[in-house]
Amino acid sequence: MSEKILLEASFNPKVKTYFLVNAILLSALFVFSIPLIPIIAIIVWIIADKQLKAMSARLLERKLVVKKGIWFVVEKSIPLEKITDVAMSQGPLMRMFDLYALSFETAGATADGALVRLVGIEDAANFRESILAQKDNLLNKQESEQSSAQPSSSSSAPVLNTANDETIQNLTKSVQNIEKLLEELLAKK
Repeated sequence: MSEKILLEASFNPKVKTYFLVNAILLSALFVFSIPLIPIIAIIVWIIADKQLKAMSARLLERKLVVKKGIWFVVEKSIPLEKITDVAMSQGPLMRMFDLYALSFETAGATADGALVRLVGIEDAANFRESILAQKDNLLNKQESEQSSAQPSSSSSAPVLNTANDETIQNLTKSVQNIEKLLEELLAKK
């Protein structure tokens, strides 16, 4: 079942210049690479153009699909309900080009950072808000479907689940045994 595309991101062409300036500044930090700056600039300009053409981000009804890369093409499909944060950042160099970076973080992602980071999405704030709004719509729809699917009971007494009750009793006994062992250990000291 294919999902409807709600919004497709477009990327600012200034991203190429941003990548170029970034590479030149980085090259200037190393004395041995200063004579190579013209060659590095040409290579980065060509690669940045190809990279810009290869980047895409699509907001679908239930997921965000991000694609990027030239030699190693990576396509990630991020379920909206798993997205915990869409961070929007802008460094000093990005500010010069009026660019933003969007970082998509998900539940269970490593502490090292975002799952996906995209630089140069045009109208980044709107794209971010659209993702968060669609996520909220999806979660509200799922909650309403779950509440309507639950059978209504005429009595107000809770329905007991014997498997859960047995598990709780076993856990309670285990905790009591642990407490008893701790008391014995403390009494020996």
